[in-house]
Amino acid sequence: MESKRSYTAIKVLFSYVALLALVVTVGWFLYSENVVYNKLEDKIALEKTKILRVSRLYSNVYKTESLARQTIQNNSEKDFKSYLIETDSLRKRIDTLKQIVTTEYQKTLLDSVTYFLAEKTENIKQLREIKNKADDETSVNNAIDEITKMEFNLRKLELQDFTKNPNQLGSYQRSVLQRYVDYLNSNIPDDSTNTLSKKASDSILANSKKLLSSVKIKAEKKKESLNFEENKLLQNEIAISDQLRKILRIIEREIIINSIKNNSLKEKSLKRVNEIVTASAVIGLLLTVFFSILIVSDYSKSQLYKKQLEIANFKTKNLLKSREQLISTVSHDLKTPLSTIVGYSELLGNSDVNTKQSYFIKNIKNSSEYITQLVQDLLDFSQIEAGKISIEKVPFSLPEIIEDVARNIQTVYKQKDIDLIINVDEKFQQRIVGDPFRLKQILTNIIGNAYKFTEQGHIRIAAYANDDQFFTISIQDTGIGIEKANQKLVFEEFAQANEGIEKKYGGTGLGLSICQKIISILGGSLSLDSIFGKGSTFTIHLPLIFDSSQNTPIAEVKPRTIKSSKKQTFIVVDDDINLLNLTSGVLKQEQHQVFSFTNPAKALETIQNTRFDFVITDIQMPEIDGFMFLEKLRELPETIFKNQPVIALTGRTDLDLSVYKNAGFTTVVKKPYSPKILLETIQHILDHEEVPLVESTENENQNASQMYSLETLKDFLGHDESALKEVLKSFIETTVENTELLKTAVEEKNHEEIKSIAHRIAPMFKQIQANKIGDLLKDLEKEDLNTIDVNATYTDLNEKIRALFEELKHEI
Repeated sequence: MESKRSYTAIKVLFSYVALLALVVTVGWFLYSENVVYNKLEDKIALEKTKILRVSRLYSNVYKTESLARQTIQNNSEKDFKSYLIETDSLRKRIDTLKQIVTTEYQKTLLDSVTYFLAEKTENIKQLREIKNKADDETSVNNAIDEITKMEFNLRKLELQDFTKNPNQLGSYQRSVLQRYVDYLNSNIPDDSTNTLSKKASDSILANSKKLLSSVKIKAEKKKESLNFEENKLLQNEIAISDQLRKILRIIEREIIINSIKNNSLKEKSLKRVNEIVTASAVIGLLLTVFFSILIVSDYSKSQLYKKQLEIANFKTKNLLKSREQLISTVSHDLKTPLSTIVGYSELLGNSDVNTKQSYFIKNIKNSSEYITQLVQDLLDFSQIEAGKISIEKVPFSLPEIIEDVARNIQTVYKQKDIDLIINVDEKFQQRIVGDPFRLKQILTNIIGNAYKFTEQGHIRIAAYANDDQFFTISIQDTGIGIEKANQKLVFEEFAQANEGIEKKYGGTGLGLSICQKIISILGGSLSLDSIFGKGSTFTIHLPLIFDSSQNTPIAEVKPRTIKSSKKQTFIVVDDDINLLNLTSGVLKQEQHQVFSFTNPAKALETIQNTRFDFVITDIQMPEIDGFMFLEKLRELPETIFKNQPVIALTGRTDLDLSVYKNAGFTTVVKKPYSPKILLETIQHILDHEEVPLVESTENENQNASQMYSLETLKDFLGHDESALKEVLKSFIETTVENTELLKTAVEEKNHEEIKSIAHRIAPMFKQIQANKIGDLLKDLEKEDLNTIDVNATYTDLNEKIRALFEELKHEI
């Protein structure tokens, strides 16, 4: 099942990796295509820019050609200047276009355009010069015509007489004409009539015509040459213009071809992107479907395995419950006959027996003690495994705990020559907060093992505080030691360091395992350092919390004498007549006035007509419990209930002190309690001191041979033997009645009645420390009695009560 689950995880992981790889691959391809596409877009934009600029060049070329034709036709200086300006603009546009073209061929073509423009400009200049020379011939013709007209009117002549615009003549034409005018003027007579003879005038005019004709002939010849040059230049101009347009068309065609090519590449890129996206979508869909099928298949299998696991887990829990119930039942069933065996063994040992019988009795006693320890270990182990072990935090003296445990064990092994050395840090003169009972349990096991496996030498116990809010207890012995390979084994359940240990020394193999689990629950650790054949050292690390309420060194505290200057009136309510009599008896011994009631309703009636100072009430009572009783009490008029102290008595451990405080109780005293605890609590209230929550610290795990203890009961009764006998008689009688009622409730399977009776009779058994019976009654008080075998528990309870009463009858 585990391998299937791991394969499912691998499939899910692989599916995610495959899809991620697909996304990354597609993303890379799309990114690459996007880069190519953007480059193509840039190229296309550039080619468009080129086309636009070439189009503008076309416009400029046509404009320059128009201006060129206009200049040639009009031979105007203004038109020629406009032509030069447009040519410069065209040249700048060509230079700008050269900066964005990409091939050397295009740049060469643009350079040739510039060259042709320059050549064209030069041609236009030459054409203008030729045009001006042609105008000189026209002036000469005009001069001859004018001379002809002046043959009849001779006078002083000027250039204006021969041409309208002499300033527009060429330098050569103007020089010739001016010499002719001067010649004419030099031959004019100086008289006033300015007339010449007919012969002289004819001679002058004839010579002038002859001269001008000669000039005309030369001008005509030159005109023919100039016309030839002009035609040649015009053809050249046409060729240059054609060449210029041709070059621009080549550039334009090349740009268009590049644009078409880039657009084609762009379409191909878009097509590839479309193909990639389509292919990735198809592949992604197929992968998703494929892995979904795999995962759904595995999920259905995992659901099946989950159901099987839940069934197996349910069976395992039932088995664990059955095991716990079996251990509990067997343990309880074993304790009763074991107590009988141990008891009669002690009686036989104290009687007159011979050596052989004494040997038999000793073996019986040792075997019984071994089984008793095994049963106790099984119970502890079962409670730890079930998580039912309770941990308390109370102040205690660490040196006293270590001293008591070590000395008690030393007396058991007094026949061994072993030195006991105890070193405790002076810091522990102050009390620490923890669980003294569990610490005793741990130390008893480890120190007991040290004595068990050590024949001679010493056992050293040291306790010291660390700097990390922990304290350490080390138990070092010079015993047999433990092999390195077996050191971890000693902490396992039902395991020994080797097979010879159990045969030679005995033991259940549970002690160290229980110690390690308890230490772990306490928040500490347990370690072992051992050398085989030389000894072992067990080191305990536990959290260190000093008692902040007491900063003075520990001294022997003498019992406080309870004396009150004023006698008080008490109202005591308890449905258990025996505990009611005990509580009342303690208060009466102190000369207090006491009104006792088993019925809370009758107590409320009496209170309305009685002045009182204190109220002491049990919590769990039929019909009206302690909380309801307090509510009814507080509802009384202020003239009756003036907030007198109300003390709660209870055996419940599931409620905090705050619950009682919030309900209105002054404090709570947990059952079983001693007279000292009750009287000290009352004195604290009278002295207006903080009332500490006091719980019973009596050892609930008495020796298996001790069925009960009457010490606390004697304290209640002031060690009055006659009163003790009366209380025991009453206790036996009421218990017999309650046992019959309990039997009927068990037969009828009336769980509420069973729990009520068990709660009612349990406190008195706890008061006389009949803890085995108390445990059974505690089981019957459970909320869910389906978890235990009620009939078997009742049978066991009835036998233990009968055995107890047999012993108590001897006391009576």
